Amino acid sequence: MREIVLDVETTGLDPIQGHRIVELGCVELLNRIPTGSTFHVYLNPDRDMPAEAFAVHGLSTEFLQQHRRFIEVADEFLAFIGDAPLVIHNASFDHGFLCAELKRAERALIARERLVDTLLLARRKHPAGPNRLDDLCARYGIDSSRRTKHGALLDAEILAEVYVELIGARQAQLGLAEGGNRHADGTEGVIIIRERPEHLASRLSEADIAAHNEFVIGLGESALWRDYRPGAG
Repeated sequence: MREIVLDVETTGLDPIQGHRIVELGCVELLNRIPTGSTFHVYLNPDRDMPAEAFAVHGLSTEFLQQHRRFIEVADEFLAFIGDAPLVIHNASFDHGFLCAELKRAERALIARERLVDTLLLARRKHPAGPNRLDDLCARYGIDSSRRTKHGALLDAEILAEVYVELIGARQAQLGLAEGGNRHADGTEGVIIIRERPEHLASRLSEADIAAHNEFVIGLGESALWRDYRPGAG
């Protein structure tokens, strides 16, 4: 199954107030494993960068003016995500901005049914929280030391690791979950343990066996081990 882990950085908190996407990062997963294929762009928002937003991601107005606008990358972005589910942390935030940009670019909007919200998954799995991305990294032992500031592609890469942990798919990557095993007989998803055709020869010497029997006899008549001595019964 193909999924896209996605993150955006913006000029503010609400697209209705004219805030725009300034960075967009996507990571492709195939059967919950990163393929190495990514989509990453910086975007010119055609507006100033508030100090509060700059403090979060460090993207300045001057830097972003050198880059393309969303309408110029919309088709490339839509081609990359295709019809895959979109894995997003706090999905309503990113979805609202994406739909605002797509509407402005006169492109079809992204249906809510495609969203997989890792914040909701985390709240169900860890109701006591906290469930911010950094908190989940700490919980699952994921290295987030590179995350000195928010960055769309970096955050998407980290979220991909968190997502795999949240849904318990790490075992699938080790070949222990459904669809992860293919055996010589063609069966999948099941670990088959078969009895050896011939038992291994004992490595115990006659002296070892005699010493063990003497020890068991010393435990008394009620010792259960007496029933399992060679020749017992």
